[in-house]
Amino acid sequence: MTKKDYSKTITANIAANEALRRISRVSGWWTKNFKGASQKRGDIFSVDFGETFVDFKVVEVIPEKRIVWEVTNCNLHWIRDKTEWNNTRIVWDISTANKTTTVRMTHVGLTPAAECYSNCKKGWDFHVGESLLELLTENKGLAG
Repeated sequence: MTKKDYSKTITANIAANEALRRISRVSGWWTKNFKGASQKRGDIFSVDFGETFVDFKVVEVIPEKRIVWEVTNCNLHWIRDKTEWNNTRIVWDISTANKTTTVRMTHVGLTPAAECYSNCKKGWDFHVGESLLELLTENKGLAG
């Protein structure tokens, strides 16, 4: 990971294992249009927003520490390179100190040079910074 990759950090008073469980409840914080499973290594899942869709594979799980999703296919219908996210990774790093859990999400491969960066940054800022944070703190995200 480099500092150029998009990253968002949130903190909540929640156990690390529960934070990972809630991150894996993708339909609770990202989109109701979720199919598949996202809890364990090898799981595959999809999210879609009308014409836009993203397919993922869970490629790494370290209980209470990390989960990594790899984009296996996508259609970002609103940009020229509709497959710009292919082979990028969403890395969730978890740490706990003083009863507070910190979640750092890094979209490895989503850099300012990407065509979708500005719009994708706004989307991640909302979905992680607001909706997932609500799911972690209130057990109810803002998924649409």
